[in-house]
Amino acid sequence: MINIFLPNIAEAAVLIPASVLTFVGKIYSNILNPLIALMFAVAVAYFIFGIVTYIWNPDNAELREKGRIGMIWGIVGMAIMVSVFAIMHFLINSIDPSIDVMKYV
Repeated sequence: MINIFLPNIAEAAVLIPASVLTFVGKIYSNILNPLIALMFAVAVAYFIFGIVTYIWNPDNAELREKGRIGMIWGIVGMAIMVSVFAIMHFLINSIDPSIDVMKYV
């Protein structure tokens, strides 16, 4: 369907040097993946902190509200980190799904 409207773009091939692909793959695997995992762990910890605050303070409405908000923001943070991981994986696969890049992912 896209070939009908954009025939020149659909048939274009971009040659990216192997060294660039390897460099991008190493940045992704050595910097971005651990950073995303760390931020996901922080979001999970914040979610668990919200649960604990909510459960351990049944009489204090203010602390229960803080716990509820912590749970909500923990879920939001986890959703954002999963989305970031998916976007980064999509971008890496969009560059070139060759073995040079994907062996680092």
